[in-house]
Amino acid sequence: MPSITVNHYAIDYVEAGTGEPLILIHGSLQDQRYWAPQMAGFGAQYRVIAPSLRHYWPARWDGQGGGFTIAQHVADVVALIRAFGPGPVRLLGHSRGGHIAFRVAESHPELLRALVLVEPGGELDASFDGVAAPGEQLAAFNAAAECIRAGRIEEGLSLFAAHTGGPGAWERRPEPRRQVARDNAFTLLGQIHEQRAPYSRAAAAAIRTPTLLVGGAESQPRFGAIIDALEAAIAGAKRATIPKGTHAMSIENPAAFNAAVLHFLTVA
Repeated sequence: MPSITVNHYAIDYVEAGTGEPLILIHGSLQDQRYWAPQMAGFGAQYRVIAPSLRHYWPARWDGQGGGFTIAQHVADVVALIRAFGPGPVRLLGHSRGGHIAFRVAESHPELLRALVLVEPGGELDASFDGVAAPGEQLAAFNAAAECIRAGRIEEGLSLFAAHTGGPGAWERRPEPRRQVARDNAFTLLGQIHEQRAPYSRAAAAAIRTPTLLVGGAESQPRFGAIIDALEAAIAGAKRATIPKGTHAMSIENPAAFNAAVLHFLTVA
């Protein structure tokens, strides 16, 4: 497995294809393996690079020490983009990775040719009318992390899965996906201190990179609310809904997901 050192940390990654770079950023409790259904399809048109973010598998991290914040992961992705350039790249992020990709676009628009946000994780602040004060997500993360800290790994992962996928999501998940989450379970201990700011209307309105917002037709309503808000605030944003897909739509319906993303990247 190749690796590249950025910000004094070795980032492991997989890649496929040749041509202009398309970088895929995974979400919570995931790693580079999440993108297996995309590598061949995207690799037919781009040089696809899927890193495991700092402290995720294949690293074995106990959740102790620093280096696990949104700001650090944004800095690492920025460094990866510069390393895999030259020139602006296409950036795709899912869930927590979508939040990171949003922050890259906010702070370094010159590095991006196109942006794909797949049910970006986080919360909306009060600048979006009618939105309640943030806090629900962190409470769910804290409850899951406390279980993991106490050694009740399956219970913690089940709580987290229910937050993103609804009741019974963990039990419905195929065993290979459950194992990926187990491999990354202790990252939740870092994630509760990640200092993730909610999305603001001003930050979204400042995004000038051509943007696609992707949601699953069967996803939890909280993800649709975020996409609705960002779509209204980001000038020219496009939207795609993946049928027969929940939050993990890129795994559940990869043909439709890949087709929607590739179509956008072709015309963006």
